[in-house]
Amino acid sequence: MAFDEGQKKAIRHKEGPAIVLAGPGSGKTTVITNRIRYLTEKAGVDPSGILVITFTRAAAREMRERYERLVPRGGGRVSFGTFHSVFFLILKLAYRYQASDIVREEQRIQFVREMLDRTELESEDEAELVRSILSEISAVKGEGMCLEHYYPKSCSREIFCRMYEGYEAKLRSRHLLDFDDMLSMCYELFVQRKDILAAWQEKYKYILVDEFQDINRLQYEIVKMLALPQNNLFIVGDDDQSIYRFRGAKPELMLGFEKDYPGAARILLGTNYRSRAPIVEAAGRLISHNKTRFSKEIRAARGPGRAVDLRAFKEAGEENLTIARELADYAAMGIPYQDMAVIYRTNAGPRLLISKLMEYNIPFCMRDSLPNLYDHWIARNIISYIRAARGDTSRKNLLQIINRPVRYISREALESEQVDWERVKAFYQDKAWMMDRIEQLQYDLSVMKNMAPAGAVNYIRKAVGYDDYLREYARQRQISEEDLFQVLDALQESGAEFADCEAWFAHMDAYKEQLLKQRERQGEQAKGVNLMTMHSSKGLEFQVVYILDANEGITPHRKAVLDAEMEEERRMFYVAMTRAKERLHIFYARERCHKKQTISRFAQEALE
Repeated sequence: MAFDEGQKKAIRHKEGPAIVLAGPGSGKTTVITNRIRYLTEKAGVDPSGILVITFTRAAAREMRERYERLVPRGGGRVSFGTFHSVFFLILKLAYRYQASDIVREEQRIQFVREMLDRTELESEDEAELVRSILSEISAVKGEGMCLEHYYPKSCSREIFCRMYEGYEAKLRSRHLLDFDDMLSMCYELFVQRKDILAAWQEKYKYILVDEFQDINRLQYEIVKMLALPQNNLFIVGDDDQSIYRFRGAKPELMLGFEKDYPGAARILLGTNYRSRAPIVEAAGRLISHNKTRFSKEIRAARGPGRAVDLRAFKEAGEENLTIARELADYAAMGIPYQDMAVIYRTNAGPRLLISKLMEYNIPFCMRDSLPNLYDHWIARNIISYIRAARGDTSRKNLLQIINRPVRYISREALESEQVDWERVKAFYQDKAWMMDRIEQLQYDLSVMKNMAPAGAVNYIRKAVGYDDYLREYARQRQISEEDLFQVLDALQESGAEFADCEAWFAHMDAYKEQLLKQRERQGEQAKGVNLMTMHSSKGLEFQVVYILDANEGITPHRKAVLDAEMEEERRMFYVAMTRAKERLHIFYARERCHKKQTISRFAQEALE
């Protein structure tokens, strides 16, 4: 196999620290596996003294398999593992931990749920609140932060401190540890027990770390200790593809590597063997707008191709319809559906597209579990209003809406399984102002009875006052009202596709069924068009890629305010662009839900 100059230099690096800047499609896995082979076959290094660390089990497995194909005999003695598997092995031997001592995800959720039940904190979406709290607990532990100096986003400081301390107490009382404990306990073990550290340093003389741009502070400190005294630390990564800050990844650690190791070799893998030249050049223009990065020139090995296709659409429905039709056209030209991908910024992105793919019978598979818009509590409220307007006066249905907005109608007033409005009014016969409220609700429901879906949603928002109710809800819980209104906008956008509520409700059922099927198929071999977030697309490649909704506020996300956040958003767009081998389409809409939209600055930077 022929290697380029950068690859040769990386493969033949023997002693001391080295940083390998591996651009997209530059063959980094080939470099790592061949470097191991070079060390064992040419440099005389004992394979059992080599440790290869990756971030995912799938990456570790692929790396091991690739290496064992290169070196069929004796390949098994090199250690391949994730950070957590390596650190857990160290703890297992030091403290006799077993796999059964690792807390399961459902246990973590249960711990937080139980504690939430004992607080006065209320939330319409408990599952989301639990996820947020666990994510923040992980951030505090992973960074080794002082709890008193942490300002939580999910709830008040007082409640978060109770949650954090209670969660830790539950783990300790059950002799359990979570993934963050594996890092902190391993770090403490190495600091306190120099003899144990020395034994592991003696075992692993050569350490290779893949995807180094995703490393966090604690992982780096442990790896630095482990690499002493020889510092045969070979790190491979691309600072331009660091997109996991929310998980604690610190791209600045990679940028500072040469300060920690002044004599480190720097090697650039600057040839992209994946994408055609117009894609590589456009991606290069985009990422050059980031200030905090290693400056690098990436060139395309595969030569010229079709220009990147940037297109504007009047509204999102037209954008998604075009994608569905073009995917079918590509398939007719002989490109397999599984070699095409649609990439979007967040999980909320593909809902309209999925509807179009279902309509055109185009097979698709999703790498991420998609939240069902129609299961959101706000959607359930709106649907209950429409069902009530169409005659569903069951107590269960009316309890969803009776005090949204607040009307001060007591649950006791709805006494029977089927609510009789005259009996409700009789309950409040001595309170004229309550009678007025009940009659106003009756009137609103009667007005909506025969409305088309989008009109009904708009009436509930504006005339009934649901928008005002959400504003007050957001203010009381100190959450973003914009997040709540996004759900309403998406619901209204969905309703606009249907002339009557029967058809809309039938679509909701079919959509739910499709999502369930997708969940069951997750992990199976992809048989259709790949739908995925920018985060999930990392490491993958396709003949044809569509980037959906390249609009300001979507990508970059409206929550990205700080320079570091904006640079990470740009890196995500860069990752999405560089998944394409032959054709890259970047689409955006000029209007959504009757609101003007503008093109993403990233699309402009790439194609200026």
